[in-house]
Amino acid sequence: MCLIAFDHRPGGEWPLRLVANRDEFHARPAAPLAYWADAPAIVGGRDLEAGGSWLAIHRRGRFAAVTNVRDPRLKVAGDAPSRGDLVRDALTCPDLCVWLDRLAGGNAARFAGFNLLAGDGKRLWHLHRGLDGINLSEVPAGLHGLSNDSLNTPWPKLIEARQGLGACLRHGRWPEDALSAMNDPHPADDDQLPETGVGLEMERMLSSPFIVGERYGTRAMTWVGWHASGRIEIGERRFGPGGVALGESVERLAI
Repeated sequence: MCLIAFDHRPGGEWPLRLVANRDEFHARPAAPLAYWADAPAIVGGRDLEAGGSWLAIHRRGRFAAVTNVRDPRLKVAGDAPSRGDLVRDALTCPDLCVWLDRLAGGNAARFAGFNLLAGDGKRLWHLHRGLDGINLSEVPAGLHGLSNDSLNTPWPKLIEARQGLGACLRHGRWPEDALSAMNDPHPADDDQLPETGVGLEMERMLSSPFIVGERYGTRAMTWVGWHASGRIEIGERRFGPGGVALGESVERLAI
């Protein structure tokens, strides 16, 4: 994932509602949202190159999603594990709190920079691995956004996605209006661009919520609606080069 907006309301009617865009090279193979053949309790998209995922849910009542941290100064070993492994492991580890504490204690340094969201419908954690170190925190209730820096870093597309989700939840149609905000291909103005070390042209390309490109772009748009009753809906819209729509999948499960 490269852009996530979510509303975390523990104890409320909807503990979690979320929309997210996955940006990736179009040539990288991926399986669409579905139950995994080798782990049938997990539903989500699947990276077929490394075997992990960018966002998935476990029937036991676990959610996890990951974004990359964009900082060329952050050095990583050539044999570093895939960040998609974090999503799979967050869903399958025996004790999520213990596993997160181990990552925060140093195990996260094995990976390239990342943000991990993981939760169980009651508590939600954010684990950040960046140039400034490793930080684990519990996410407070409220409306949040996450892109390729850290939680709620005020990049233009993060602000737009978060505002779009908030407007949708106040007086719109869920999830259609929130997804519309995620589907904006317009780049931010140059004076609003972050400086992440990739050059002005690339900053422009990456600044829109929905990235359109022939080699690289938004590949999947995902939404999650987690109801207090334990009902969860997860859906995915897929896109190819040039932003061409390729299909949609929706799964519903009960915890």
